[in-house]
Amino acid sequence: MSSTVFPLLSLSRHRMGTDGVGITTLAAAAGCPLHCRWCINKELLLKAKPENVTPEEFLERVRIDDLYFRATGGGLTFGGGEPLMQADFIKEFREICPEEWKITVETSLFVPRNYLAQAIDAVDLFVVDCKDMNEDIYRKYTGEDLSAAEENLAFLLQRKDAENVLVRVPLIPGYNTEEDQRRSAEKLRQMGVKRLDLFSYVKKAGM
Repeated sequence: MSSTVFPLLSLSRHRMGTDGVGITTLAAAAGCPLHCRWCINKELLLKAKPENVTPEEFLERVRIDDLYFRATGGGLTFGGGEPLMQADFIKEFREICPEEWKITVETSLFVPRNYLAQAIDAVDLFVVDCKDMNEDIYRKYTGEDLSAAEENLAFLLQRKDAENVLVRVPLIPGYNTEEDQRRSAEKLRQMGVKRLDLFSYVKKAGM
């Protein structure tokens, strides 16, 4: 059995239309290098502790939905937190799971380049949450520098068909405007992004 583990924070089955093609199971990883002002992962950490699972253990847990995945073209979606911090796990899981299953990763791309390179061939669809493509807005919201994520996106677009990269551009109340969102979208198109999802964050009371 592999010594590689995934820090599983939560598992959500039978998702459709939200995390890739077909019926998917979303596996949320604990841990993230960003410090986003609104972070769902922080709320989850208050309610549950992560469980470390090996690729083999994880496969046995999600195999129950094999027919759903095959019938709808769905599969596993790794989210977080930042799942690319677990690139070795994703690569090993791809090697043992049925080839018909699609692997989706929801990522900020704010990771060391070698993590992205390690996972890139194992992933069918990258869903990239770009936050904002303005350096000042990105730093204000995440606490980090935009350049690493931007450079990783350029690297990804050079090595993956643009149809397999969906970039989400949020409108974040209190941090950016519709004009900022439009400018981010235009910059992303100039980089070669073909699939964009422009949406708005819904702020919860007390946040």
